[in-house]
Amino acid sequence: MKVSTLLEGLKYICCQGSTEQEVSTVVYDSRKVEENSLFICIRGAVVDGHKFVPDVIRKGAKTLVVEEEVEAPEEVTVIKVADTRYAMAFISAAYFGHPAEKLKTIGITGTKGKTTTTYMVKSILENAGYKVGLIGTIEAIIGEESIPASNTTPESYLVQEYFRKMVDAGCDCVVMEVSSQGLMLHRTQGFVFDYGIFTNIEPDHIGPNEHKDFDDYLRCKSMLLQQCRVGIVNRDDEHFERIIEGHTCQLETYGFSPEADLRAEDAHMVGGKGYLGISYQLKGLMEFPVEIDIPGKFSIYNSLTAIAICRHFNVSQENIIKALKVARVKGRIEVIKVSDEFTLMIDYAHNAMALESLLTTLREYHPHRLVCLFGCGGNRAKSRRYEMGEVSGRLADLTIITSDNPRFEEPQDIIDDIKIGISKTDGKYVEICDRKEAIAYAIHHGEPGDIIVLAGKGHEDYQEIKGKKYPMDERVLIAEILQEDKERADK
Repeated sequence: MKVSTLLEGLKYICCQGSTEQEVSTVVYDSRKVEENSLFICIRGAVVDGHKFVPDVIRKGAKTLVVEEEVEAPEEVTVIKVADTRYAMAFISAAYFGHPAEKLKTIGITGTKGKTTTTYMVKSILENAGYKVGLIGTIEAIIGEESIPASNTTPESYLVQEYFRKMVDAGCDCVVMEVSSQGLMLHRTQGFVFDYGIFTNIEPDHIGPNEHKDFDDYLRCKSMLLQQCRVGIVNRDDEHFERIIEGHTCQLETYGFSPEADLRAEDAHMVGGKGYLGISYQLKGLMEFPVEIDIPGKFSIYNSLTAIAICRHFNVSQENIIKALKVARVKGRIEVIKVSDEFTLMIDYAHNAMALESLLTTLREYHPHRLVCLFGCGGNRAKSRRYEMGEVSGRLADLTIITSDNPRFEEPQDIIDDIKIGISKTDGKYVEICDRKEAIAYAIHHGEPGDIIVLAGKGHEDYQEIKGKKYPMDERVLIAEILQEDKERADK
């Protein structure tokens, strides 16, 4: 493939060499360079790809895409662009043959709800006969293959590589989570989403290595509505007007608001032993009753989003209702059956905002007791520990403080910080450092009508200690505890 073909649609300056140069591979990791590679110099937070120019030339790179002047032999083509990350998205799309043009592409952004909504959409569309790829926080799914994720939205090269694999696997469409970082770093450039969804926005991801302030966070999130053909937005969000400012897409809305195009009415909770759900009447662009086996008002929003998307795929009412009843997301209000007397669930809530939302929702089901088991990650802000401790102390009847990913800190030190937050409340707590022992305590002390939530780990299947990840899946721990209980009872 010629350099000129890869650069179509981009503004650039050819500083030296020829755009007729043939390219064997496109690479942004210097370790993967081979003969005739095109190497893209990415300026990262820690490493600057421009520093590897001498190394990649020695390895055989014949084309460089740069943001700044570099020294290179005259036979090496040097292409200068304003932003190499932006350029990489377009180069990658061309390199993989513009696979997005052969897929219906759905991008979902927002502070909360992205993961659950992507799986709901996948469930509904597959129920209707579509073959759906997925890219998200937990994994990328391509046919029967599941690839664990390291970022919510992968680098643009990987996005395009996944799209190519999805096309080759016979997928009709792809649904993917789009993070603010992904938008800010141009990971979703190089194509236009058919559908862009904005679930909600709350202050989050603000810090030295993310967004400087809420305005910047909102601006980056809103970029999706300039990169899609149809934008679907939560009409109830207090920042709605700012979210849609400058949008270039056809706009649709959903929510509880009478002004929403697709809205929920007459919502009420549905619950029983080991079962928590919610039902409502769908009105507006589609009208039928909906019941889902996931509790909380946010579950209504997630399902409304999924329905708003799938409406464009001509999915029948029957298929939507059926698929929503069975849609599940690992580690997102995931109910694990351990008793007929109480409800136990696993959830990824790992900051104060998410934990408060979860516990407030579960309170609405009027449990006998609300029991919250959680820990906090090491080498992270202590304020998160204080805040989560205070939230659980205020909203849970019993908090079981345990270990999460201690990383390079001592678990007991983290637990002591959480206790500082709880001490601001009248909440009762116990501390059990070993997570398996803590879960066993929760199960063995469960009372009729309790709701017990294991918070923080969610879909994660490891525990990070002193720089090493050890296998630890809460589902496995629960199964082991139940088996050990059975063996003791049989003796």
